[in-house]
Amino acid sequence: MSNLRLLDPVFGNDFETMLRRFFSPTVFEGEPAALKMRIDVSENDGAFNVKADIPGVKKEDINVKINGNVVSIEAETKSEKETKGNGDKVLRSERYYGSISRSFSLGQDVDDKKVQAKYADGVLTLELPKKAPDAASKIVIQ
Repeated sequence: MSNLRLLDPVFGNDFETMLRRFFSPTVFEGEPAALKMRIDVSENDGAFNVKADIPGVKKEDINVKINGNVVSIEAETKSEKETKGNGDKVLRSERYYGSISRSFSLGQDVDDKKVQAKYADGVLTLELPKKAPDAASKIVIQ
C-alpha cells in the first residue's frame, strides 16, 4: 500500500502546519546546555596529535594528565560577577560556567616526558610522542 496524502482544499496546508506546531515538543528554557569538548586525534609514525576545542577557558585552568595510553583533559570556566553601574541590571546571562572534562585512550603508550602542549584561540593542541616499545628479552630455557 502506498503512502498517500489527502489534500483537503478547505483546510489546506495551513491547518496541518498549525496541528504540527501545536503537538510538537516545546523548547524549555532552563539551564544552558553544558559545554562539550570536541577533539580531533591524528597519528603519524612518532606521535599522536590532539586538538581540543575549549573556548573561553584560561590556559591556567586547563589540566592534562597522561597515564600510559589514557589522556585526560580537564578545564574549568569560572563565573565572573557582572555588576552594572547607573542602576543597570543584567536581564539575561547565557554563558556557561563550570567544569568540562574528556578522557580517551590511544593505541600505544605516550612518552609523558616529551609531551608538548599549546593553547591559543580556544584550541588546545597536544603533541603526544609515542613511547618506544620495550625491547623483548630472551628467556634462556634450562
